[in-house]
Amino acid sequence: MVATGASAGSALDRIIKKGELAVGTSGTQPPMSAINKKGELMGMDVDLSKAMADAMGVKLRFVQMPFAELLPALEAGKVDMVLSGMTITAERNKKAAFLGPYIVTGKGILAIETRFAALKEAKGLDAPEVKVAALKDSTSQKFAETSISKAKLTLFGSYDEAIDLLLKNKIDVIVADFQFCALTAYRHQKKGLIAGQSPLTFEPLGIAMPEDALLINWGQNFLNQYQGTGELKKASEKWLNPGSWIDELP
Repeated sequence: MVATGASAGSALDRIIKKGELAVGTSGTQPPMSAINKKGELMGMDVDLSKAMADAMGVKLRFVQMPFAELLPALEAGKVDMVLSGMTITAERNKKAAFLGPYIVTGKGILAIETRFAALKEAKGLDAPEVKVAALKDSTSQKFAETSISKAKLTLFGSYDEAIDLLLKNKIDVIVADFQFCALTAYRHQKKGLIAGQSPLTFEPLGIAMPEDALLINWGQNFLNQYQGTGELKKASEKWLNPGSWIDELP
């Protein structure tokens, strides 16, 4: 079905002809994408990518890179699409087309419980003495810059780096996607980490694609089918809740 509908020169046609779908992801954003103990990618975005490649009838190749490099890689044609817990924003939509959202999340807070309690008792998070960290070029960075602008902001390239800084008391709070905060607090509860109880913002996650009408149309129809058959719900229930997959993380 896909091959016969692909017009000459379209992005979809090129993917099918080369027999490979190249997907950009950070691999450092559990539960969306992460590297397990075997050195393999896993997560909700990984499962979704595999399903898309299967539906196209092509092989799947992941291209792992820092989050801030993903959209530039898509613009440069180094990847065919991006699946990496990326929020659909008006600014990003100027650079790429977006499918979805396939899930809606929000910003959360991750902190060491004792330090967080002390901050709330004092002046709260929006104060010059508070050290906040966020992923570079993410909506978390924008949230920190606008909602807690008085705090000292540190930008990091990966969540592993930020968690290390937090546990060493070099930063006070991490602003990140709510699911990531909840998961990390669950994994490190013995180290005193806590997460906010509910999302602070509205964050629709989407699949970034080149501006190619046929590929976008194919992708939207794929998502409709993926959701209609219940596969999207299964993936959400598997990855967005604590489960046995957590034991696979390093």
